[in-house]
Amino acid sequence: MTRATALEAIPRSAPARSRSWLRYAPRVTVTLFLAPIAAGLLGTVLPAFGWLPAIGGRRFTLAPWSQLFSAPGIGDAIALTVGTGLVATVLSVVLVFGFCAQIHGRKPGRTGRGLMAPILAAPHAAMAIGVGFLIAPSGWVARLLSPWLTGWHQPPDIATVQDPYGIALMLGLLVKEVPYLLLMTFTALGQVPAARQLEAAATLGYGRTVAWLKLILPQIYPQVRLPIYAVLAYALSVVDMSLILGPSNPPTLSVLAMRWFTAPDIRMYFPAAAAALLQLAIVLASIMLWRAGEAAVAHLGRRWISRGARHTSLGALTRIAAAAVAGLAGLGLASLIALGVWSFADGWPFPGFLPRHWSTHTWTGQFSMIVWPLETTLVVAILASALALLLVLACLENEQRGGRAATSRALWLLYVPLLVPQIAFLFGAQVLLTVIHLDGSLLAVIWSHLLFVLPYVFLCLAEPWRTLDTRYARTASCLGTSPRRVFLRIKLPLLLRPVLVAVAIGLAVSVDQYLPTLFAGAGRVVTLTTEAVTLASGGDRRITGVFALLQSIIPLVAYVLAIGTPARFQFHRRQARGEA
Repeated sequence: MTRATALEAIPRSAPARSRSWLRYAPRVTVTLFLAPIAAGLLGTVLPAFGWLPAIGGRRFTLAPWSQLFSAPGIGDAIALTVGTGLVATVLSVVLVFGFCAQIHGRKPGRTGRGLMAPILAAPHAAMAIGVGFLIAPSGWVARLLSPWLTGWHQPPDIATVQDPYGIALMLGLLVKEVPYLLLMTFTALGQVPAARQLEAAATLGYGRTVAWLKLILPQIYPQVRLPIYAVLAYALSVVDMSLILGPSNPPTLSVLAMRWFTAPDIRMYFPAAAAALLQLAIVLASIMLWRAGEAAVAHLGRRWISRGARHTSLGALTRIAAAAVAGLAGLGLASLIALGVWSFADGWPFPGFLPRHWSTHTWTGQFSMIVWPLETTLVVAILASALALLLVLACLENEQRGGRAATSRALWLLYVPLLVPQIAFLFGAQVLLTVIHLDGSLLAVIWSHLLFVLPYVFLCLAEPWRTLDTRYARTASCLGTSPRRVFLRIKLPLLLRPVLVAVAIGLAVSVDQYLPTLFAGAGRVVTLTTEAVTLASGGDRRITGVFALLQSIIPLVAYVLAIGTPARFQFHRRQARGEA
């Protein structure tokens, strides 16, 4: 009898005999995860209608809304928010699908995944700072073209960063969100027999691009719908990138709400809460509008598919999309390089393309300023990721031992913190933390980061955990191995790489958090991200480059270790057995 036959012969009734405390894992996760979000939303809704007794709001009123809509520039702020968010998301989706239709299955596409890794690892704030270093009037792009093409010997008086139309903000969003959507799309493509279907379509005379759009896209879109909604919600409510690249007068609605929340006059809390609630309404309305757009595009797509056109002019458009994605990837990598160059620059007059002198003075001179934020960043990221990993593993193990798969409703619940604007519930959560005397504490910051780390860790681990061949565990169970030993000695070693990658993603997400740190930390907990955003508003570029580069290095090192450690671990195990 072969090994596979023996494994198949093991009865399927062999799963674990008891789940013990694991049965409580989902309830604990929901309590730590969704209950505070609901409480935070309530804590925002009540002040939005005048109720916050701690600062004198003892009756319900519409005065906060009146104050909000009478604020100077509020109409422009709303228009800017909706315009930049929708345009950036539409362009991201179009470019990603066009890129995939053009290069699917080809070697450049597989190479591109590796090039996207540093951009995916870089936090949003660090990438925004790097983009600003490139496109600023004295940035690398202007230096590259000057003076031989532009004739500029001094930086031009042009608003290329924080421009009134939000073009720089949209560019920064594209640089970050296109790689994320590409990753989600590649993951979805792995669950579809795309190669065979494209070959079958080719035998029927369909062009590659048309075949991909007609056959593959309708199959993968339902799997990337939630990530697209998350990108839309983020683009409509982003704060850190808006502070760095977006216009300042008026700013986007989320920045306006944050300014009011942090204003010295505590009476501004009421219009700030109203603005946060309006931000939530804009996001929900935009998601509903997108859903209606999906129905319209699906209707037109079915008609297009039924007509049977085998060759169209879409090939030229997908080539443009592929070139644009390559350009964005190049821009992202150049942004990260710019951070490193500025951090070691010592004298860099315009229009020199490279610094006149190089020095480590900025790093050594700012060492005392770096240590504290770096230590806090690492402690919060490690603890939030570890706690998220424990909760996720407990939930997945409970799910497997109980024989009940998670439903699509559970997936929607995971996306709640990603779909609800941070500004809409973090203020209310801060009120809750104040009531229980935890505001401004490291524990509060870790909890706030956990809200955003946990969904990514779960989404990263769920599929590998559920698709692991259960016959290994059943074999061990039939030999008398306890469920705990099966978990520790079989499942974890087999899934070591996905677990480490999930931790690396958790670290990256935690390092990226600006608004949760600001609110939960009450301004008293300082991380690399909060310092980088503060410095980006007008500080020394060399110091800003140091903090932003450190932001990017931490997740990148985590990814490298996550990918390299399992291979080294397996090699040593084989060597110990005499197989290498």
